[in-house]
Amino acid sequence: MEIERRFIVSAFPEGLEVLRRAEVKQGYISTGDPESRIRWTKDEYKATYKLAFKTDGTLAREEVEFDISEENYMQLKRLLKGEMISKDYRVYQLGNYHLEVCKVDEGRVTEYMYAEIEFESIEEAQAFDVAEIPHLVKEVTEDRSYNMKKYWERTRIKNK
Repeated sequence: MEIERRFIVSAFPEGLEVLRRAEVKQGYISTGDPESRIRWTKDEYKATYKLAFKTDGTLAREEVEFDISEENYMQLKRLLKGEMISKDYRVYQLGNYHLEVCKVDEGRVTEYMYAEIEFESIEEAQAFDVAEIPHLVKEVTEDRSYNMKKYWERTRIKNK
């Protein structure tokens, strides 16, 4: 079970320790329920390839993710109906949590930034004080239009 809250932010945090930085490309094979997506992530050490399935949901949803080979990734990438989404992905230490912040599609008219925090329980997620999020614009956890699969549909599929 994935339990996370999502926020729109206006900038990367200053003054917080960066635990990880990576370039990410992801695309959706299916945006139904469950959705299926592929992701390529390259950090300073290596590139990884993943295939993931997620049920529809907001605060909590099922997620199953597998490592796949570069060859399998390239085969699946050919099935995509649109260009990959690109992200500048950074992870920060925020108290007892890891704050994941992404700048999506930098330089495109649809560029935006979001942040996420994963939690161990729904109760823990609900108790978290959103005032701790640096550069918070608004919380969008319950707004499904901010799911990445919806962004994919708006920017890759509907505009074709």
